[in-house]
Amino acid sequence: MTSAPVAVRHIDVPTSRLRTHVLTAGPAGSPILVLVHGNVSSARFFARSMSALAERRYRCLAPDLRGFGLSEAAGVDARRGVRDFADDLHALLTESGLVPAGQRVHLLGWSLGGGVALQYAIDHPGTVASIVLESPMSPYGFGGTRDLAGTPCWPDFAGSGGGTASPELVRRIAEGDRGTSDPASPRNVLTTLYGKPPFQLPPELEDELVDAMLQMAIGDDFYPGDAVTSPNWPGTAPGERGVNNAISPRFFDVSGFAKVAGQPPVLWIRGDSDQIVSDTSLVDPGYLGQVGAVPGWPGADVYPPQPMVGQMRDVLDGYREAGGRYTEHVLAGCGHSPHLEQPAEFLALVGEFLAS
Repeated sequence: MTSAPVAVRHIDVPTSRLRTHVLTAGPAGSPILVLVHGNVSSARFFARSMSALAERRYRCLAPDLRGFGLSEAAGVDARRGVRDFADDLHALLTESGLVPAGQRVHLLGWSLGGGVALQYAIDHPGTVASIVLESPMSPYGFGGTRDLAGTPCWPDFAGSGGGTASPELVRRIAEGDRGTSDPASPRNVLTTLYGKPPFQLPPELEDELVDAMLQMAIGDDFYPGDAVTSPNWPGTAPGERGVNNAISPRFFDVSGFAKVAGQPPVLWIRGDSDQIVSDTSLVDPGYLGQVGAVPGWPGADVYPPQPMVGQMRDVLDGYREAGGRYTEHVLAGCGHSPHLEQPAEFLALVGEFLAS
């Protein structure tokens, strides 16, 4: 007889910064793994992974970031990059009693969460035991950069920030659309963009993840954030509020991780068919312009596709040269969500890494 899955529990935790909703699983006293979700998602995306990892004797904690899931809808000051998220996480881990004083934590960051994990390690050296980067965003954010060093295509970082989000997706999230009538509906975005198509989930899990997407706060202070008109292609530049501006290269740069103190070991897991974090990303104006999906593209000499994977590898190579250790593992036939698409392979990699 097989044992029942480890239960995943919901708790609300007040801190000096905000009220955070957290999923928990696993026995107290075990090594602590903190899972940080990506954009347009929530901790709910990790629930099944948490149950499996808890069976391997890890204490799993997965917070909803501010404005996501069931956490407080506090606004994001994009001028701080992702530090609002990283500071919230630090308050949660140091004020709540969830982590014994002085205990280092393992961090697992998916997409946006990967950027938060790297920012946390930079800001709090010596507190992180290891880092798993799952399909992490580029160390120079989303959009607007042209080379491995993160050089901006335009001085105002046009092509990044709140104005690059799909207005139809934003509208449908705000309206609570759970259907499939439009390609930009949250459900269709989940099933066609988050994984390698055809990306099929059990119907009950798909419903739960769509519900999680619909829980996020919408607006200039939240997702996607404000925008300003730009004279530079594609005509929009980042504002100073909200999530997508926080991950604009105007404000976000974690390339300093290459020289972070403490040098926690890093496991980088990505799919070879990722459509979101990729050198041919379907959310990158440079690539979309190159394939004719955004008119007026000024050409590869002015605005090439952002080399997202190459940028991350360049920073991690610098980390290795400085004495750090990282391993890159590419999953064949996998998109942006390895923990959902190939859970057995993903859990085996993470489990082996944490055990080492």
